[in-house]
Amino acid sequence: MKLDKNYILDLAQEILMIPSPSGYTKAIVERIKSEAKQYNLKTEQTKKGNLILTVPGRTPKTLGLSVHVDTLGAMVRSISSDGTLKFTTIGGPSWPTMDGEYCTIQTRDDKRYTGTFLSTSPAVHVYKDANTKVRNPENMIVRIDEVVKSKEDVQKLGIEVGNYIFFDPKTTITPSGFIKSRFLDDKINVASMFGLIKLLQDTNTTPKQTLKIIISTYEEVGHGAAFIPELDEMVAVDMGCIGDDLSCTEYDVSICAKDSSGPYDYDITNSFAAIAKQEKLSYAVDIYPYYGSDVSAALRGGNDIKGGLIGPGVHASHGMERTHYSALENTIKLLYYYIK
Repeated sequence: MKLDKNYILDLAQEILMIPSPSGYTKAIVERIKSEAKQYNLKTEQTKKGNLILTVPGRTPKTLGLSVHVDTLGAMVRSISSDGTLKFTTIGGPSWPTMDGEYCTIQTRDDKRYTGTFLSTSPAVHVYKDANTKVRNPENMIVRIDEVVKSKEDVQKLGIEVGNYIFFDPKTTITPSGFIKSRFLDDKINVASMFGLIKLLQDTNTTPKQTLKIIISTYEEVGHGAAFIPELDEMVAVDMGCIGDDLSCTEYDVSICAKDSSGPYDYDITNSFAAIAKQEKLSYAVDIYPYYGSDVSAALRGGNDIKGGLIGPGVHASHGMERTHYSALENTIKLLYYYIK
């Protein structure tokens, strides 16, 4: 079985560069929709913006595979008298990693201005606590790259409360196969999913169950796939956790037995582990202590499904994330064997 590595990585690079914090996902959903059309897949869209792709199967049963395109971000909370911005968080970024990061402010009339996230004690030559001040939204501001000296100057640019602020993803793919970027969670698995779709078509494989691929748009704020189509089971394909007493590495597919929302379906978890072992894939079964997925949201929404969670190992989640192509390959192969 040969995957199209260049296709997967090129698509990943492209979509990682499209800003898409929760609530601002129209552009990336349109890009995904155009990609689905290349494979003649049926597409539907829910009222809140989730995209659902259908891959016909051999039996009446239906398997949902969910990935999310929404990311972490920020929004203008207020404009200060000195022309800087206070902000509110979208999702849960690791704020110490955001100090000094470049960003873009998007106005309601589609103007964009660049800026930088900074501590309110940004200069070691001035502030005694420059190195020790806690980095969080209360102690940070956005410095705008325009000549602004007052609140009124900022307002004249069209910047106002509620404008989105996009973090620069700094996406880099190295010759050694590492993908490092903000928001691998979970755009990297959108690329993995299309790698799977291409593999199915290249090998003329029809999955056993009909696949409903759910591209969710509010996962980072907790309700991405709370509403789903009629499914027999659902698997979230999201980032695998690395660190502390977990076994997963950046080269493995991670199989989650339990996260903060509770245990995943025992049979699904066991099936994934058995297939990974049989096919000699590099994998780990782990428990994620501070995590919730689209399957978590679907179950909380009252859906009667069996649910599982897998994904490539991603280092430094919600910070400067990194994974390796090997992890994508192991994830796609595990999904292929599971649906075949």
